[in-house]
Amino acid sequence: MEPIMIHKVLSNETRRDILEWLKKPEEHFGDRYHAPPNGDRTKGVCVGDIQAKAGLAQSVISNYLLSMQKAGLLLSERVGQWTYYRRNEEVIQQFCDELKKNL
Repeated sequence: MEPIMIHKVLSNETRRDILEWLKKPEEHFGDRYHAPPNGDRTKGVCVGDIQAKAGLAQSVISNYLLSMQKAGLLLSERVGQWTYYRRNEEVIQQFCDELKKNL
């Protein structure tokens, strides 16, 4: 975990929103929440659903998700043609603990 990288990612409102949405996807995505073919919603939320909710271009959202993944905040899983993202709760907790300890 690199706290500076996480701070940079969190400096963008949409990226913070995405983290919030992925905390409770069923609440934030409702009927637009596209499940993988096997119906396993624990895999996360597909890029298309995140893009539709954010209202930004798919390329922008893909870049946001990639930067969040590189910072360790998100995990991804490819299922067929879809990529699903979910929060990396372990890294998020480490980051929060680090903030409490140092600030």
